[in-house]
Amino acid sequence: MTPLFQTPFRPFFLASTIYACVIIALWAYFWVSPFSWAPYGGVVWWHGHEMLFGFVAAIVVGFLLTAVRNWTGVTAASGRSLVGLFTTWVIGRLLIIMGGDLSPILVFFGDQLFLILSAVAVTLPVLKVKQWRNLIFLPILLTLAVLNGVSHYSILNNNGDQAMTALHATIIVFILIVAIMGGRVIPLFTANKMGLKTLPAIKWLEFLCLSLIVLLVPIAFVGFDHVPGEFLAGICFLAAFAHCWRLSRWGGARCVHIPLLWSLHLSYCFIPIGLVVLALNSLNYVESYSPALHLWTVGTISSMILAMIARVTLGHTGRALIVPKSLGFAFALILIAALVRGFIPILFPQWSVWGIVAASAGWLVAYGIFIVYFSPMLVSARIDGRPG
Repeated sequence: MTPLFQTPFRPFFLASTIYACVIIALWAYFWVSPFSWAPYGGVVWWHGHEMLFGFVAAIVVGFLLTAVRNWTGVTAASGRSLVGLFTTWVIGRLLIIMGGDLSPILVFFGDQLFLILSAVAVTLPVLKVKQWRNLIFLPILLTLAVLNGVSHYSILNNNGDQAMTALHATIIVFILIVAIMGGRVIPLFTANKMGLKTLPAIKWLEFLCLSLIVLLVPIAFVGFDHVPGEFLAGICFLAAFAHCWRLSRWGGARCVHIPLLWSLHLSYCFIPIGLVVLALNSLNYVESYSPALHLWTVGTISSMILAMIARVTLGHTGRALIVPKSLGFAFALILIAALVRGFIPILFPQWSVWGIVAASAGWLVAYGIFIVYFSPMLVSARIDGRPG
């Protein structure tokens, strides 16, 4: 079997990053030169859905399936089973692309298959070794499948508002995944590299950070505009404070010269930044909640993904955890893109379109650097001769 399908991170990291670059390039071009383009669900829905369920979901699944093998010692997907799972992801993307010419029911069920099978693949090894703590990812993956289904169903019934709020709730679920995994790996990676002693987690603070994010999922699903502004602002300000406190305990100030570490810490910073902007929107100080969502999708999710897939690729192909200066530039660029995408519409609304284009360009360059540098690693065998 080709090295590409020996471990789950390889095909999903490579294919989904290339696919995301195509999505972002089309999105930016649409804003610069609007053209007669009517993808399944409409341009806005297509962009949001495919970035979330075509790109981010594939990265999450590739990461979780790789991590599950490390946690349990049981191979979750490899060889033919991995080819089969990857094929369901490809089929989902093709169905969305051709959706206008196909039965909507076929698109609906075809796109759902990937997340459902991924949930099974992630869960079976955990059940086999009875690592009940890691079952937390089963309800998360199933929630993503439900939200994907609701968004599709809403498109079928011409309910565009519900289709979009389902995507907004999906963003919060991905923020929850970042918060869970970030709490596990960021302090650990930082302590190991810097020779620090990790501070023991404060249980009530951990619970508060995660539970407030969980609470935002149904709020986003209902619609941020459909809950009392003061209530939403209170949740967001409290959550922002809690996540800042949590992050401050992980030693980020000590690793400003190590791109693989400061990129993780700064990505996490965008969780409270987005929460504050959402709170200001709920109190009518910011006109739209879109900047908050994009501070999360670009600043937290995309930048955390870029940092983690670089780290995972290096580590799982037998290489030292050292990146070239170009990768440090890519990490910085994606964070700058997040600031541009989030704050240009707030501070200079007349330049919003160019803010979208500039942020898209930064995103493309950052991920383009990853693709150029890491593609050879993803398609070739480990350099240390070990399997995987």
